[in-house]
Amino acid sequence: MALTDSQYEGYQEKEHEQDLDNDSDIISSTPIVQVKQVFKSFGYNSNSSSSRSRSGSKPSHEVLSGVDITINRGEFITIVGPSGCGKSTLLNIIAGLDKPDSGDVSARANDGLSTVRGIMIFQEGALFPWLSVQENVEFGLKIANIPKHERTKIASRYIELVGLTKFSRYFVHQLSGGMKQRVAIARALAMEPEILLMDEPFAALDVHTREMLYEELVGIHKTTNKTILFVTHNINEALLLGDRVLVMSAALRNIRKEFAIDLARPRDLESPELYELKRQILVELEGDLQQVASRR
Repeated sequence: MALTDSQYEGYQEKEHEQDLDNDSDIISSTPIVQVKQVFKSFGYNSNSSSSRSRSGSKPSHEVLSGVDITINRGEFITIVGPSGCGKSTLLNIIAGLDKPDSGDVSARANDGLSTVRGIMIFQEGALFPWLSVQENVEFGLKIANIPKHERTKIASRYIELVGLTKFSRYFVHQLSGGMKQRVAIARALAMEPEILLMDEPFAALDVHTREMLYEELVGIHKTTNKTILFVTHNINEALLLGDRVLVMSAALRNIRKEFAIDLARPRDLESPELYELKRQILVELEGDLQQVASRR
C-alpha cells in the first residue's frame, strides 16, 4: 500500500484537479476488478470421527461456487445476503486476504499495472487507541515515508472531508461509534486506494448514526469518484447506496441475481422504484431460504 514518489506526485496533481461541484457520478466502462469462476471451500473444524470421510480426510464446506463479478471503475456496488452466504469470503479474496481454491481475480490499476491499491474497512475500525484522530489518519502515510508536513496536509484534508476537523486531536475513546468509522474511512482515503472494500462497516451502529453515514459516504463517493464494494446484510443499506445490488445466495453459493439502480442519490426508500426493488430482493432471499431448507 506504500506510495511511490510518482504515485505521490500524481496524488498532489489530482488534489488540485478534483472538482467538488461535479453533480454527475462518473462510472467508467473499464473494469477495475474481474472475478472469474472463483471456488472456495473450508474444512470443518471438528475432531469427531463423524466429521471425517471414509478416506480419513476432513470434509469441506463449499462457500463460493464459480462466482463471476466485474467491477467497473467508479462504481458503488453493494452485496447483500444473509449471514454465512459467502459475502465476506468473497470480499477477502478480492482484497487478497484469502485465496480461492480455483478461479481468477484480475485487476487493472490506473497505471495499467495488475496490482490495484485496495483497502479494507471492517465493522470495527481497527484504530490505534494510543493515537489521536490526526495521527491515526497519518499512520499509513508515515509508514510510506511521506514527509511530516505533507502527510499532515493530506490527513487534514480527509479529516475535513469526513467532518472531523474539530476532533483531530481527540483520542479513540473520546469518539462515538460513527465518528470512529469516519476516522477509518479518512485513514483509508488518505492512502489514495483505487477501491474501497467495506465489510458491513455500519452494522454495529444505531439507525440514526447509520443514516447520517449513508449521506456522508454518498458524498465521499461523489467527491472522490472512488470505486466501492460494500458488503451488507441490510437490504435498505444496499438500495440506498449501490449502483448495482448483487444478491448472494447461500443455496447456490453464488450471485443469485443482480439489480441495477439507475436513480440519483440521495434516495428515498418510500419511492415506488426502491419499494419494488426491495420486494424483488426479498422474493429472491425467501426463495433462497426455501431452497436451503429443502436440502436439509
